[in-house]
Amino acid sequence: MRYRPLFVVLDGIDGSGTSTHSTLLKGYLESKGLNVHLTSEPSNGEIGKLLRIYLKDKDIPSITDALLFAADRSLHYFGEIKKKLDGGRFVISDRYLESSIVYQSLSSDEITVEWVKEINKHVKKPDITIILDIDPKISLKRKNDQELEKFEEVSFLDKARHLYLSRAREEGHFVINSDDIIELVQEKIQDIVNKKIEESI
Repeated sequence: MRYRPLFVVLDGIDGSGTSTHSTLLKGYLESKGLNVHLTSEPSNGEIGKLLRIYLKDKDIPSITDALLFAADRSLHYFGEIKKKLDGGRFVISDRYLESSIVYQSLSSDEITVEWVKEINKHVKKPDITIILDIDPKISLKRKNDQELEKFEEVSFLDKARHLYLSRAREEGHFVINSDDIIELVQEKIQDIVNKKIEESI
């Protein structure tokens, strides 16, 4: 049976488990015989590599971060994601547009949600966005000091969490509590994706 390839995004605050569950979802879908491409943001392109450096530098202006993320996402979508989808592959992205909307709009009073959406308006929205929700105090315990980026402190992540949840209500994104046994969280993710796959037949 032939399925329409879907673009699935897992998003949420740092330490919520997006990387772990993206990898597990890829394995699950492949076990069903589907051809799956796993990717992430920042991307592995040159702009993405630069972003990974800047994310540890508190002196980089927030507007610069936002513009670089938009540029990286444009290359990521048109140069990688769209090509994989057009080639019949399912695409799973560990983070995407919601990360920019949440993190960049909270990082400066000069940046609004609408502006972030405007500079990203040419990339496609995912077929499914799943927000992994977790208490920041718990999520930060999953990371060591060397891994921490400039946005990773409890007060900021608490604001980010609430904006993710507010955005999910507005946009109809799925929300799953990721402070649970990994297998149970992954099962809920798989259920959501399976239903969407069945709808696409």
